[in-house]
Formats: sequence, C-alpha cells, structure tokens
Amino acid sequence: MNNHLDLRGRNLSRADFSNANLYEAILNGANLREANFNRAGMIYATLRRADLRGAHLCKTVLSKASMRGANLEGAFLAGAYLNLADLSYANLRKADLSDAEMYGTNLSEARLEGANLTGAKYDDSTRWPKGFYPKAAGAINENSLKAIH
Repeated sequence: MNNHLDLRGRNLSRADFSNANLYEAILNGANLREANFNRAGMIYATLRRADLRGAHLCKTVLSKASMRGANLEGAFLAGAYLNLADLSYANLRKADLSDAEMYGTNLSEARLEGANLTGAKYDDSTRWPKGFYPKAAGAINENSLKAIH
C-alpha cells in the first residue's frame, strides 16, 4: 500500500509547506511556483519536471530527491541539503545555491547560468555540467580541504 503524499500535476503555486514532512512525496509536474518549502524535509521526494520557479527552499532537506528536469529558475536554495539528489537537466539559472550541501549530487546537463554557488559544498562524486567550473562559481570542494589538512 502506498501512503506517500501524491500531488503530481497539481497547481500549488505560492503554497506554504514550510517545516513540513514531505518524505517520499510525489510532486512530479506540479506547479510549485513561489511555493514556500523553507526547512521542509523532502528526503526521497520526486519533483521531476516540477515548476519551482521562484520557490523558497532555504535549509530544505532534499537529500536523495529526484528533481530531474525541474525548473528552479530564480529559486532560493540557500543552505539546502541536496546530497545525492538528482538535478540532471534541471534549470537552475539565477538560483541561489549559496551554502548548499551538494555531496554526490547529479547536476549533469543542468543549466547554471547566473546561479549563486558561493560557499556551496561538494565533493569529488558531485557531477557537474560539461564545461562548468564550480570553484570559479564560488563552490568549495570538501575533498580539496581534507587534502590540505
């Protein structure tokens, strides 16, 4: 029996999910524009092709979330936990990813033009789009720091 919250394809623009437990929630294709997910727990959530333009996801736990092809243009992900998340083919243009954790995150084929990655942490298993230089964008490779100490 599947007891996961299933909101796929729904119009939830500007909805307030702050501090909510959305473990394994299904939000594929949902309209989540400018929705508030600040500090929500969204481990293993599926948000494939969801519209999250301008959404607030600060300090949101999105570890192991599937966000392939999601539109996060202009979204606020400062301090978000994106460890082992799939953001391949996602639109992250002008998104704020400052201080986010991105260990093992798949960002292959993602669009990162104008994204703020200042202080974002990643490791050698993080996958970036071809030709993208995370250090130049302000991200910090934690493996490099460990090698220094």
